[in-house]
Amino acid sequence: MNNRKKIAIVGVGLIGGSMALQLHEKKLSSRLIGVEASAQHAEQALEYELVDEVLPLDEAIEAADVIVLAVPVNVQVNLLPQILDKVTDQIVMDMGSTKSDLIAAIQNHPNRGRYVATHPMWGTEYSGPAAAVRGAFEGKAVIICNRSESDADAVEWVDKMYQKIGMRVVDMDARAHDLHVAYVSHISHITSFALANTVLEKEKVESAIFQIASAGFESTVRLAKSNPAMWVPIFLQNKENILDVLSEHIDQLTKFKNYITNSDQENLQSLISDANKIKRIIK
Repeated sequence: MNNRKKIAIVGVGLIGGSMALQLHEKKLSSRLIGVEASAQHAEQALEYELVDEVLPLDEAIEAADVIVLAVPVNVQVNLLPQILDKVTDQIVMDMGSTKSDLIAAIQNHPNRGRYVATHPMWGTEYSGPAAAVRGAFEGKAVIICNRSESDADAVEWVDKMYQKIGMRVVDMDARAHDLHVAYVSHISHITSFALANTVLEKEKVESAIFQIASAGFESTVRLAKSNPAMWVPIFLQNKENILDVLSEHIDQLTKFKNYITNSDQENLQSLISDANKIKRIIK
């Protein structure tokens, strides 16, 4: 990994910007090129020194050795085939939260091998270049999907890059990935959005929320501040898995409702005791 590469980051927001900081800090890039649909974000990406220059997509593809896609997943599905049309031996990777639709979109593309499907399991509720975080990915997992469909040299570079920025690489089939992230990531966001709407609907005195909101409430609804431009496409692309987990979640809420309605102390106790078993997995 001594040979630094010219790296183009398409979408220099929270994820792309944080990746840019890591690539620079770990001396993986010789030049960082930003590609931005938003003029304001392009300006901020330069102002915060996340990238060395901002170029139009075609020029960035031509100038780069590696192209990193860090835009919303609905944009990726349209953009990835167009990028693969224009690459020769560049490595193309994405950092999106859903994988099946993206992989299906380029399954039979002649340059399919140049693409590596990845999902670093990190994010915050903030967005845009100003939200970029130093050391963001360290100690976190990154999932590489359908490794065998990527060229050996491409997947090897991506693998080593993630390890160098401090991530733990996990291999997964794209369908399995989409199922598992529905359970451990996507449902958390839906729950948070729903809880925030519930409180805003029922508690009309905003000062009361502000004054007495506890750490528990804040940590539960923190994700409700997340960007809809990112999350609406994720929910729709992973619709089947999310509807499955959502049905189970609604069933669990209904149990709580029924047991509280009936003052059923024993079953309430059991529900909470069962939930406590999560301590075995998450400290």
